[in-house]
Amino acid sequence: MEIRPFEDTDEEAVIALWERCGLLRPWNDPHKDIARKRLLQRELFLVGVEGCAITGTVMAGYDGHRGWINYLAVDPVRRRKGFGRALVERAEHRLIELGCPKVNLQVRRENREAMAFYECIGFREDAVASFGKRLERDDR
Repeated sequence: MEIRPFEDTDEEAVIALWERCGLLRPWNDPHKDIARKRLLQRELFLVGVEGCAITGTVMAGYDGHRGWINYLAVDPVRRRKGFGRALVERAEHRLIELGCPKVNLQVRRENREAMAFYECIGFREDAVASFGKRLERDDR
């Protein structure tokens, strides 16, 4: 799998991948999420490509205090081949280049497979409560 920065022409294939991976939610319009990422740290939005097919994604960000990983996706038929690990490692490398000391991510509690994956690659559950507040609803 080749890992490269997201290109504008990747948008529909990326959204289709996110759909196959069960990442989409009605309150998060993926087109708007991609448009927002195009404006901020675009270089931290990576895609994995095999041949002509987009088979993985990772969207990272750094706010000067902590890094974040979002939208890690690997095509379900291509999992367990090291692609997810490779995407995370590339994102981590780019975050390190920016001076990022720690990376965080969130996983829905019911997604046990993702939790096991992240533990396998060195992440540990922090003893914190995650709070969120929508400032804009995409499903309106």
